[in-house]
Amino acid sequence: RVYEEGKKSIPEQPRLFENDVEICLIDCGCKSPIERFWSGNSMVYILQKADHNEGGDSMEESKSDDALYASELLPKESAGPVALSVRRAKQLISLYTMAQNPNMTHLKTSERVVLPPLWIRCDGSDPECTRWLGAEPLKAGNKITGINIYMVTCNGPTADKTCFANLEELKMAHKVKHHSSIVTTKGFAQYELIRAAAIEDTIVESESNISIDIIWNTVDKILQPPPLTAAATLNISLESGDPRSPVYPLHRELQFLLTLAEGLKTGVTEWPESLESKSAFELVQGFLTDLKKKLDVYCTSGNENGTENIKSDTAAVDSSMKSIFSERGGLDFAEQLWCKMRSVSSYQELVECFTLIIKSLEHGEVQPWIHQGSSSLLSKLIKQSYHGKMKAVSLSGITPVQMLLEIGLDKMKKDYISFFIVKSGNCLLFQDYFISTSVDLQEQVHRVQKLHHMLEIMVSCTVLLQFKHENLFPLTQTCLKYYKENPLNEKHVFQLPIRPALVKKFYENDHPEIWKVDISSGHGQKEVKTTWQVSTSPPVEHMISNNTGLLCDSTVNGSTEERMYFITMTNCSQVHFT
Repeated sequence: RVYEEGKKSIPEQPRLFENDVEICLIDCGCKSPIERFWSGNSMVYILQKADHNEGGDSMEESKSDDALYASELLPKESAGPVALSVRRAKQLISLYTMAQNPNMTHLKTSERVVLPPLWIRCDGSDPECTRWLGAEPLKAGNKITGINIYMVTCNGPTADKTCFANLEELKMAHKVKHHSSIVTTKGFAQYELIRAAAIEDTIVESESNISIDIIWNTVDKILQPPPLTAAATLNISLESGDPRSPVYPLHRELQFLLTLAEGLKTGVTEWPESLESKSAFELVQGFLTDLKKKLDVYCTSGNENGTENIKSDTAAVDSSMKSIFSERGGLDFAEQLWCKMRSVSSYQELVECFTLIIKSLEHGEVQPWIHQGSSSLLSKLIKQSYHGKMKAVSLSGITPVQMLLEIGLDKMKKDYISFFIVKSGNCLLFQDYFISTSVDLQEQVHRVQKLHHMLEIMVSCTVLLQFKHENLFPLTQTCLKYYKENPLNEKHVFQLPIRPALVKKFYENDHPEIWKVDISSGHGQKEVKTTWQVSTSPPVEHMISNNTGLLCDSTVNGSTEERMYFITMTNCSQVHFT
C-alpha cells in the first residue's frame, strides 16, 4: 500500500504497522540514512520503532500526535529516530522475504510486486551489536530471482587498535563465506581539511566544512594512507559570515543590503547601529564638499581615463583581503555614496542625505560621473542633471529606502563580478542571470546573496587550500551552474574532482575521519561485498539516541590522545529463489 501511494507522491507521514513499527518510503532523490552502507539509487523503505507518547494509552493519540515525518529519519537536535529490537527486525525481514519469494504459493498473492529495498533500524541488542538489517530483491527483468540480505554491526568508540581487523583475515572470511577464490579490494578515506587548515595562525571552527574523499583500488593493509594516484573529490560546504574571513567586511555590507530589502518588503526597516565615528549625513556632506572642489574631475567630459579613482572607505579590509579580494577602483558617484550611507542609522537621516544630494544636483554644484548601464533612480536623476532638468522626487514612504537599496545592489554586483572575472579568470557563463535588472529588487538581492556565497567559497579555497586559477575556474563553473538552477543553500555540498597531491600537505599527518575497505567477489547481480570501516563519528544516528554518553567513556590507558573510532562491518548474504 505504501509503495502504491509512493508511485504518485512520497507519503509525508509514515504508516503504522502492527502498532509498533513505522514504515517510511524514501525517494531516491532524498538523503538516505543508509547511504554509508548501501550504494543503491532506488526508493527504499525505512522501518523504525513507532514513537508513541510516553504514558499515552490511546493508540489513536499515537497515530495522530506522534507520527514522524520522513524528514525526521535524519538526525535532529531533539529526540532522534528509535530502533527496533534485533529480534523484531529479523521477523520483519522474514515477512518481507516471504512476500517477495515467488515459491510461497500458499500466500495466494494474485500478482507479486517487486518492492523497494527494505532497511530496518536495530538497537544492537544482539551479541554482534547489529544496527541495521536490510533486504534487496534480485531481479531478472520483472521476475524476482533472489534477495540480498545485509547486516550492519557497529562497536565503539575505541582507540585500541588491537580491536581492528586484519585485512588478510577479512579477505579469507569473505572467500569462505561466499565460496570465492578471487576477491578485489577498494579503499576509501575521508579527511577534514578545514579543521587542520589555519588562517592567520588560528584554527577555523564553524559550521563550514571542507573535506576530501579519496578512493583507490587494491588495499594493502588496514588504515593504509591513500596513494597519490587515487581518485579524489573535494567536498565544500561553507556558511557565510565567519568574522575571520577576508571577505567579512563585504558580508557585513551584504547584511545591510538585506536589511534594506526586508524593510522594503515589510515597510519597517531595522536600522543597524553605526560603527562610524561620523554620521552618514556628515560623511555625505563632506563627500559633496570635496566634489565641489574637484568639479573638473567629475564633469561629463567623456574622458574616463581622467577620472580620479576614489577608493571605497571600507577601512576594515585588511592586508590579507587586499591580496585576495582587491578593492575595485574607479567607483562612480552612486557607489561612493553607498560607501558613505551604509552607516545611516535612521529613516530621517536617510531622507536628509538624499535631500542634500538632490539639492546639490539641482543647483549644478556637482556633475558626477556614473557607470553606464545603471538603472537606479539616483542614476536617472544624475543623467537628468547633466541637462539641467530633473524630475521631482518625493522623498517619502519607501522611496528613500528603495533608492539606497538600488545603488547598493549596483555597487555590490560589480564588486562580485569583478572578482570572478579578474581573480578566477571566469568569463561568467551565467553572468546575465546574476546581474539582470529585469527581475524585481527582491530577486536581485537573492541573486547577490548567491554571488556572495560563491565568493566565500572561492576565497576560503584560496586562503585555506592555496588554490590557484586552474582549480578556482572549474569550481566557479560548478557553483555558477548550481546557483542558476537552485535557490540559495549554504548547506549544499559543492564537489570538485582534484588530484590528492594538491591538498596532501593538509591531511598527510592527520587521521582520517572515515576509512574503509570493500572486499568484493562475483559480478553483476551475483556480486557480494564485505565492508570494514572506522569512523570518528557514530555511523548511525539511532545509535546516538540509544546510547547517550557513548563518546565519554572510552579511553586507552587513561589517555584520550588517540583518535577514537567506531568500528562498523557490513556483511551481505544472497538467497536465491530459483
